[in-house]
Amino acid sequence: MSQSKQRNTAIILAGCALGMLGMAFAAVPLYKMFCQVTGFGGTVQKAVKMPDRCTDRMITVRFNADTNPHLPWEFKPLQNQVKVKAGELGLAFYHAKNRSDEHTVGMATYNVTPNKTGIYFNKVECFCFLEQHLEPGQETDFPVQFFIDPDFADDKKCDDVHTITLSYTFFKLRGKS
Repeated sequence: MSQSKQRNTAIILAGCALGMLGMAFAAVPLYKMFCQVTGFGGTVQKAVKMPDRCTDRMITVRFNADTNPHLPWEFKPLQNQVKVKAGELGLAFYHAKNRSDEHTVGMATYNVTPNKTGIYFNKVECFCFLEQHLEPGQETDFPVQFFIDPDFADDKKCDDVHTITLSYTFFKLRGKS
């Protein structure tokens, strides 16, 4: 094989390797964007505007709370469920308490089930994906303001859905405390 062919092959292979490396870094943000746009995997939507109508379709929204064992917090919803109409604004609160004798920092992730409802569940105000700092023994309440898009009532694939579960899990942030 000639030296120019070897050089071209090396350049092509290096380009492929760099392209694959770039795709590896882009995969997570691209997947997150895909989930946010489509509601895939129960990813809820961030409300851009408030609903312009309210339907008669009543939905029960249940609340779940989990805490990773590495975060010494007590974390729970202050209500088990609320009933809202599609298009109506809902409000719920979660309570957190730092049970340790150290300053700790946590961050919550969320999802909704059934997964097919994620595209319709819109958060107006949420504590998720924000660093939450609690001093030793400190307690606080986190509000969650939300609505279910009125188009939910028109989606025949969701006719069997009468209850949506909003679930949060708090994790300790590494290197933060």
